[in-house]
Amino acid sequence: MVVSQVMFMTGQIVHDLDELAQACRAHGAKLLVDAYHAIGVIPVDAAGMGADFMIGGSYKYLRGGPGACFLYLSPQVLASRLRPLDTGWFANSDTFAYQRPDPPILKEGGDAFLESTPPVLTCYQARSGQQFVLAMGVERLREYSLSQLRALRSYLAQSGVTEIVGGDENHGAFLALRIKDATSFAKELEHEGIVCDARGEWLRLCPDCLTKDVEMRRAAGVVSHLLRRSA
Repeated sequence: MVVSQVMFMTGQIVHDLDELAQACRAHGAKLLVDAYHAIGVIPVDAAGMGADFMIGGSYKYLRGGPGACFLYLSPQVLASRLRPLDTGWFANSDTFAYQRPDPPILKEGGDAFLESTPPVLTCYQARSGQQFVLAMGVERLREYSLSQLRALRSYLAQSGVTEIVGGDENHGAFLALRIKDATSFAKELEHEGIVCDARGEWLRLCPDCLTKDVEMRRAAGVVSHLLRRSA
């Protein structure tokens, strides 16, 4: 079973994943948790929740740029000797033999899930983002993020925008607004110098820890203006 810890469209946090993991085990299933919108936003304990697999990356809240993703395998999965059908050449038991036996002969442990040549420079860039997050602390970043989101939500409400999702303990690091053509709306905002994005009918506004209060006030005003113009 695959589940997102934080839903990518609305930012809703899926709680009690440990109970879901127990239910999966009771029925002989494995649980893969997509933590992309959770890592660096809220404390994440893969072992504590009992996930068999977890995936994520450095692109968003770990501030590490694109191209550095990870796969977590639980000790139980490794002990079961579960193996992928095939992966990249770095997973081969004899990496530089350039052979592709059928079935594949893979390395032991998590190395069996490796892919092709890793992008070394990308990993260095990702490491800098990780060091920042570790130095600041996820709990501290979360507290500040919530204060920013609540402020932005308040500025939007003052500007007449009230149908807002997020900004509380049950959501991740962004506010979501349901807009008919959210993708085009995001492009209009970009033209006004406001960087955001859209997924489906949801516009996502995510203040960074470096975002100034005056910038959030301006963003709220521009969003309100564009919504009134398109009404």
